Amino acid sequence: MSGGWTEDELAHRVAQALPDGAYVNLGIGLPTKVARHVPAHREIMFHSENGIIGMGPDAQPGMEDPDVVNAGKKHVTLVRGASIVHQADSFSLIRGGRLDITVLGGLQVSVHGDLANWKVPSVDVGGVGGAMDLAAGARKVYIMMRHVDKHGRPKLVTVCTYPLTASRCVATVFTDLGVFDCREGVFLARELAPGVSKEHITRSTEGRLEFE
Repeated sequence: MSGGWTEDELAHRVAQALPDGAYVNLGIGLPTKVARHVPAHREIMFHSENGIIGMGPDAQPGMEDPDVVNAGKKHVTLVRGASIVHQADSFSLIRGGRLDITVLGGLQVSVHGDLANWKVPSVDVGGVGGAMDLAAGARKVYIMMRHVDKHGRPKLVTVCTYPLTASRCVATVFTDLGVFDCREGVFLARELAPGVSKEHITRSTEGRLEFE
């Protein structure tokens, strides 16, 4: 199957879904690519949980500022008007419901909008970190991930089998195969990526699926 979005194409699709003027957290990993794809005529203020309000794209090689890194410790840039705040203030913003959207990576999402994105049971490392605050505190939660894992197993599932980050929090999932809303126990496919058939989506999705 040759259809579907590349990582950069997926990041571009997510960027198109962000409203002008929004304050948007970008989680570590794949979501950080979204900052590269915002159209020049739109203004979106990106937030990183370690204390950046006004985060720009990744820094170009040789142009890195050692003091400007995102929550994943990658060198990033700042947009005009950016602020650097204490991490406590950053989490006050998150927990106070002041973020319009958070874009997070995912390991599993259930039909009820439950999110698992911090731990694979067989791997005894890491902690949930700020993901639970973001999933609970943002007004809307978008998930950006591959549709299946490296073993070909669906990541859109009926019930999450990995430890939960938060329950009933996910509004929309953007995968390399399409865009899916979590609606009352159903994944509603709103858009399929180029070259992706309904049959392929159905085979690659465990949870109940409907097409708009």
